[in-house]
Formats: sequence, C-alpha cells, structure tokens
Amino acid sequence: MVDLALHFWSEAAYKCDWVIRYGIYGVNCIMLMIEESLKVVRRNQRCWQVGIFYLLCFIASGVIALDTSLIYAQDQHAFLSDEDLDSVNLYKQLQKAAYRAADKRLEKIADLNDPLSIRDYQKSQRRKMTERLGGFPEKSPLHDTVVGVLHADGYRIEKVIFDSRPHHRVTANLYLPDGANAVERIPGIVVSSGHSRTAKTADYNQRFGAMFATHGMAALVFDPIGQGERSQILNSDGGVAHVGTTTEHMLIGVGATLVGKNTATYRVWDGMRAIDYLISRPEIDHERIGYTGCSGGGTLTSYVMALDSRVHCAAPACYLTTFRRLIETIGPQDAEQNIYSQLADGLDQPDYVFMRAPQPTLISSTTEDFFDIHGSWENFRQSKQIYGRLGYPERVDLVEIEGAHGVQPEGLATITHWMKRWLCGVDQPVEPAELTLQDPADLLCTSTGQVLTQFTDELSIVDLNSKIAQELAAARSDVWNRLSAAKQRERVREVMKCRTFNAEGAKFLQRARLDSAYGKMSCGILSSESRQIPVAWIQASQPSSQWSVVMDDQGIDGGKNLSSVIEDRLRSGKNVMFLDLAGQGSTTSSKPDATLTDWKTFYLAYLLGYSMVGLQTQDLNITRDYLLTKSLLPNGEVPADFSIELIATGHSGIVALHAAAVDDHHLSEVKLSDLPPSWDSVVKMHAPAGMLSSTIHGVLESYDWPDLIRLIGEDRVEIATE
Repeated sequence: MVDLALHFWSEAAYKCDWVIRYGIYGVNCIMLMIEESLKVVRRNQRCWQVGIFYLLCFIASGVIALDTSLIYAQDQHAFLSDEDLDSVNLYKQLQKAAYRAADKRLEKIADLNDPLSIRDYQKSQRRKMTERLGGFPEKSPLHDTVVGVLHADGYRIEKVIFDSRPHHRVTANLYLPDGANAVERIPGIVVSSGHSRTAKTADYNQRFGAMFATHGMAALVFDPIGQGERSQILNSDGGVAHVGTTTEHMLIGVGATLVGKNTATYRVWDGMRAIDYLISRPEIDHERIGYTGCSGGGTLTSYVMALDSRVHCAAPACYLTTFRRLIETIGPQDAEQNIYSQLADGLDQPDYVFMRAPQPTLISSTTEDFFDIHGSWENFRQSKQIYGRLGYPERVDLVEIEGAHGVQPEGLATITHWMKRWLCGVDQPVEPAELTLQDPADLLCTSTGQVLTQFTDELSIVDLNSKIAQELAAARSDVWNRLSAAKQRERVREVMKCRTFNAEGAKFLQRARLDSAYGKMSCGILSSESRQIPVAWIQASQPSSQWSVVMDDQGIDGGKNLSSVIEDRLRSGKNVMFLDLAGQGSTTSSKPDATLTDWKTFYLAYLLGYSMVGLQTQDLNITRDYLLTKSLLPNGEVPADFSIELIATGHSGIVALHAAAVDDHHLSEVKLSDLPPSWDSVVKMHAPAGMLSSTIHGVLESYDWPDLIRLIGEDRVEIATE
C-alpha cells in the first residue's frame, strides 16, 4: 500500500506541474484533481485509504499551484498585456517549432512505400538515435552471481547481481518456472520498471514476473539507475536523497548532457546487458527474447526494442503516444524520455515501433492515461501502415484497457497472451489472475539496500560521467588551443546553436514609463524578427552612450533588486538595462523549480536541438546590437564613449560569457557572481541542483567556460567570490 501511495503522490506532483505549466488556475485546478482522485477511489475499492490519500495530495497540489501561479503572475507581468505575454512566452514558441518538425516528419514517412525505403529509414533512424545518445561502450564481462533464491508456487525467484559496465552493478530478480532446464529451453522476457522508488520489488513488477513464470516463461525484472537498490544519489547516512525517482534521473542527466550522453544512454545499456544476462542462462532460448515494462519501463522497452534486434517480441505499456500529443497535453517528461534533437531529426515515438518492424510489437495503453490515448492510436495507425507495407500487419497491435496510468489486470493478461503467441506459439486467451506477491525485503540483492554502500568499488553515474569529462578535457585541450580566436568563436556559436539576427530592424515597443527608486523606467518589448524580448531601462541623469546590462536568473524583477549595482552605475553616468532572457521572468509560465529549473521548457528546447544558453545568448546579443544601433550618431558613426558592461548573477553569468565570447565588440567588462567554477565541476557534483537549464549537450567535447574567459580576455572578466 505504501508503494501505491508513493506512486499516486508522484502522479499528483506531475499533474500539479501540468496545471502550473499551462496556467489553469483556481477552482478548475482543484476540481480537476478531485475528479481524478474520485476515479482512483472507485477503482481501488480494496484500498480506499490510498484513494483518500491521493485526493488529499491532489487538493494540496491544487492549492499550491493556485497560490504559486497567482503570486508569480503579480510579480512578473506588471507592464505586459495578455497579448504581450502570449507573444513572449518561450514554451509556446517552442511548441510551434515542435509541431512544424512533426509535420515535416509526416511528409517524409508518407514516402515510405516499399520495403527498401523502409529498411533505409530504419537504418538511418537507428544510427541517429544511437549517435544522439552518445553511443555505447564495448561489452565487458557480466561477473554475474546469484545471491539468493526464493521458492514460490510453480516457480522460483533468483536474486541476481551482474555488471552492466565494470564496477557498475545491476540488481535483478529472475523468475524461473519449475522444471526450467538447459534441454528444453524456454523464452525469456526482460521487465523494465516504471518510476517506482522500489523498482523490481514494486507490486506491479512482481506481477509481471509471477505472471510470465506461471505461463512457462522466464522473466528478469531489474532495477534501473536511480531506483530500487541502484540509487545514484545518497545522503550522508547512506539513504536515498530524493524520494522522487524522476528528480534523481534529471539530476543524473545534468552531467550526462554536458558530456554528450543522456540518462537514457545508461538505462538503454543496462537494458541491453539484461538481455546479455538472460541469454547467458542455459535455460533460456536466445532466439525467443521478449521485452516489456510500464510507464518509464515502457519508455525503456521502446528504446531497447528499437535498437536491439535480439528483442523478438515487445510490449511497451503506458508510454507510447506521439510527441505532438505529448506536447499538446502534459509536455516533455522525465530526463531519459527526451533524446537530444530528436524532433529536429524527425525521430518521433512511432519510429520506435518502425525501427523494429516487422517484429511483433504490442502497444499497451489505458483510456485515462496522462500519456494521451489519442496519440497512442495515431502511433498505432502509423505503425500498422509500415507493418502492412512490409507484409506483416498482424504483427503490430494496440490494446486499450479502461483505467488510469498503470498496467491493469486485463492489460497484464493481454501482454502475457501476446508474449505466448509470439514466443511460445500458443495463441489462446489469458485470463486475469490473482498472484501471490513476495515481501519486498526478501527480494533485495544487497544487505545494505544499495549497491553504492554494499560494494566499495562501485562506480556511480556521477563517477562514470566524471571519467568521460576527464577524457574529453585531455582530448579537446590541444584542439581548442590550436584554433584561432575567430575559429574559437565560430565553434562556440556552433555548439550552442546561436543564430544571428538583424538588429537594425529591431524596434522598441514601449508599454509603460514606471516610477522606480532610481527614476523613470521605460518598459516594453524589443521586437526583432521572430524574437520578442521584454526589456526595461533607466536613463542616466545626463545623456550617455555607456550601458550596463544587468541580468539575473529571475529576469527583470531580479535585476531591479540589485540596488547597489544600479545606484553605482547611474551615479557613474551609465544607463542601466534589464531584460527577461528566453525562459526567464515573463517569458515563462511558471516559477522555475529550485532543483530542476524550468525543466519542461529546457527539455522541449532540447528535443529540438536547442539549448537554453543558446536561446538566451541570442536574446542578449540582439539587445546589445539594438543598443549600438540606438546610440549611433546622425552620421552613422559609433560614439567614441559607447560601451556595454555585462553584469550577471547566477547562471545568467554563463549566458554573459557566451555572448561576450561570440562577439566582444564594444564590450568593456563582464562582471559575474554566484557562478560555479566550471562545467567540469558541475559534472562532478552528486546533486547539481539548479543547473539543468544551464547545460549544453556535449559542450565538454569542445570547451568549458574558463576557455571562454580566456577568449574574452581575463582582464575583462571579473568573478566575485564570497
């Protein structure tokens, strides 16, 4: 019951974030959550207490959402109209870009009319997906061991530990039917866990294992990183530091992103090594391998079935939809569910099915899942066409079971039927069953409950990312230093995908002249091509061509609070400008999370191949160019005293460094505070809170930001230290 309650709490948090993200406030918010809670109560008659718990969680989440959203709106949107707010909202702009990318992909797949074109498409998509994940290492010995055995009715459960990578262990339970032997080998199915903290021991994962074993198939249920006995972030007592497994996955993803990997890179490799372990067992027929999992386990099933041809039969549950429907509804989700640039590359969720065609694939869905059911049917429609063109339409199917997110009893029975049909050659209906579950504590593989505390030589994902970062630093040093300053600037622009805009056509659309403690402040929007940037400035008492651009992670409102900085600049005769960079202040719909930042916007940009740093650098450079144009003399010359000083607190300092690195014309100084020493240091952090939005995919293959300081000139960059 506790595990189910934690699952419901996690789901409540998802919906709370969704409510804030899309601005649905007040009564509508709370009514939505009450409605969802009552559904849970009705469907969980035997555990109505959990339903009530779910209800209370939802109501609390709704109140928090209402309070947070209204306060945030009051702080950020003082001088902008509703129309203005819509035009500057970064998430909405990225949504439109995502829809364009989805439409472009549909045009491409319309031409897949014959087996040859489909085969070429499959190879291309597998190659792109593997590249975007950062590739996989060479296989190493599994060093597998069975540390215990439990006996159940008709099957046994072996407690297994094996190495996915050297000194990086996977804990798992292998469900084997009684009588399984090396002569009459049986099918083996890998079961990947959803985002439950208890992972392999969670009730729904135990049911997968028990159901398959009862029907004559082996099942390997393993712990993903960040879950079960494989938490990667522990507190000082050796316990789990974050209750939410998605939080841990995103924090792991910070370092992985910087070195050109992804949380999914490690998870997919674990999944492939789980297959290696299965086929190493003498009881298992390596030609009859299946793969399934629910929610986050459905994600991993989708990835592994697409990339590993050994998966003969697959049944991803409660995940597959389309990115268009995902982005139209709840938006991007957990770290590993977003592969860098995949939307720009034309890699959508139906492609996970396409890539394995015509091998048998069942899309298992529920009617009221937050992964939209209409998107699931669209995924199926596209997949059915491809399978049909290959001559095997019967090998792909969809089952929709009434209910909320999760594998319902009827869904588990259908998945079992699917596996028996294609792995055992038995095509008969399977009835839902009452299954006996084990005490979760009895299924653990370690005495301490965590591999990081059980094994002194265990390497965490932070350790693995740090090792890659060290190798990248050694490899890039000579390459970077051999580049000219112009080539270094070009490289920086390429890595962060910073486009250039024509600032000569930029217009300042004034919205207000507000009183401030420092005098009149002009507020409005700087409009340049497709970019709309909220800005505000205070003129010095005497006409001046010297500017201080003040940046803060909270945008304009944060910058306005830096009173000593503002007063000092105005006294020295400089004009002071503030701005909401993309994803800051009024350009976002909700206040960023202190630990995970505005992760939905970050991951939507990430899916499109953008970085928040790149988007924000574009805004800053447009603003600088506008100030130059605004200050030109009547004869078109630049005033002799024209200069721009960049002042940034927090992670905005990373943006300031990039803006100065790619274009340092008329730049006097860059003054920074509250900034970590380097991206390399961030990779080594066990819990890099607040850093997600400041990452650039694979940046450490090319440079770190101390390299940018040297490019700008160390004499022009000042970093305040406490």
